[in-house]
Amino acid sequence: MAGMDWYGTVFEVIDMRSFSNLWFWIVLAVLWSSTSHWVLGVPFDMVARARRSGGQAEQDLEDLVRINTNRFLYIVDESGLFLSALTSAFLSGAAILGFWYGVELAQALFLLGFPMTLVGLLSVYSARRIRAGEQAGERLWRRLRLHRVVTQMIGLVSIFVTALWGMFQNLSVGVLGG
Repeated sequence: MAGMDWYGTVFEVIDMRSFSNLWFWIVLAVLWSSTSHWVLGVPFDMVARARRSGGQAEQDLEDLVRINTNRFLYIVDESGLFLSALTSAFLSGAAILGFWYGVELAQALFLLGFPMTLVGLLSVYSARRIRAGEQAGERLWRRLRLHRVVTQMIGLVSIFVTALWGMFQNLSVGVLGG
């Protein structure tokens, strides 16, 4: 009986629901911060340095973008169908469990995963555009900057929707009593 009381106390102190858990919001912030900083696997400060300094910094940027773009497109070309099916299954399962059956963890995973899928599709588009002729100079910088801005917009909308849904869930649990 003492073990049950201890577990009950722990679960009362540490709220195990997703949207009222501080760790979920930390993960959300770190996810979008990292996603908007690393554009196609390249830190965005490297883009700014290449544009400002030119020379070796510009060559390093172009090389890193070429390597990451080729690697990313190789994975997409070889495993894209399987990854699409797996992602669709995961998102469908999370959406059904979360929004039909009310499993808060599944809602949280969907609200993290769906926007990242949009960023993944944007990355495929950007990588294909880079490979098609935007691999150097001003055209590359513009593509990476556009990719970052669109990623930040997706992140902004995602954080806003997640915050609204999280507040709704927390208020519903508080008002309805669980």
